[in-house]
Amino acid sequence: MKATIFGASGLLGKELMREWTGDEVVGLRSTDVDIRDADQVQRVVEKRKPEWIVLSAAYTNVDDCESHTELAFAVNRDGAVNVAKAAMRTGAELLFLSSDYVFDGKKTTPYETGDQRNPQSVYGRSKAEAEIRLLEILPKCCIARTSWLFGTGGKCFPDTILKLAASRPALDVVNDQRGCPTYSVDLARAIIALCRNHATGIVHTTNAGECSWFEFAQEIVKGAKLKTEVRPVSSQQMARPAPRPAYSVLSPKSLQPYGVAMPSWQDALRRYLSERKN
Repeated sequence: MKATIFGASGLLGKELMREWTGDEVVGLRSTDVDIRDADQVQRVVEKRKPEWIVLSAAYTNVDDCESHTELAFAVNRDGAVNVAKAAMRTGAELLFLSSDYVFDGKKTTPYETGDQRNPQSVYGRSKAEAEIRLLEILPKCCIARTSWLFGTGGKCFPDTILKLAASRPALDVVNDQRGCPTYSVDLARAIIALCRNHATGIVHTTNAGECSWFEFAQEIVKGAKLKTEVRPVSSQQMARPAPRPAYSVLSPKSLQPYGVAMPSWQDALRRYLSERKN
């Protein structure tokens, strides 16, 4: 199989390039192609002629998106549309990375793939609109929603916690937002499996289980054998520019038909800490 990855220099893209063996895989960074430029995207896809395209390139700074709305939509929605149109013209299958931010977080049970989108942030709106447009252009594309991504070689929540814990006796962490931490290695493996199984439609791809940011931070500090105290605070006490879903746990049911079972987030965190240490 020939595959092309847009966003190969990101946290997930790097893992896809490492994990995807046995196939002909080409990784493209933002310096290689600007997905906002439809002609550039078309030329690259025509030249590579991939059977699968994985689009993990995105503007993911959720708070910055609030003050850079045009850029967020230009990359996350319009850029995705450009890639989808190129895939349609060349007959490539497409997997698009989306987010738990397409939901409002008002549920108290895991979100299913068919639950109504109701994004509360600019980032969430840009991803939700991309999903809708992509399903119009390529009804058989695969949309892989994920959440709380972490991994080595880039900025992520565990990395931030470990750096702060190394120099502070105590940390305040939000305890009223719940979700599914997802390890970039496990997500990459799941995506490769989905492509090889010719997955279509919306699929929720996160590590198993759920926690609050506070519980996640506690586990990180404990796993790293640090003495830092982790204290629970409310979202109101730690106000951020972009609203976060209070509950954005994604149901794993949509993965089951493809025979993909992702490990627990606790197991993923242990492997992350070991990888980071080494």
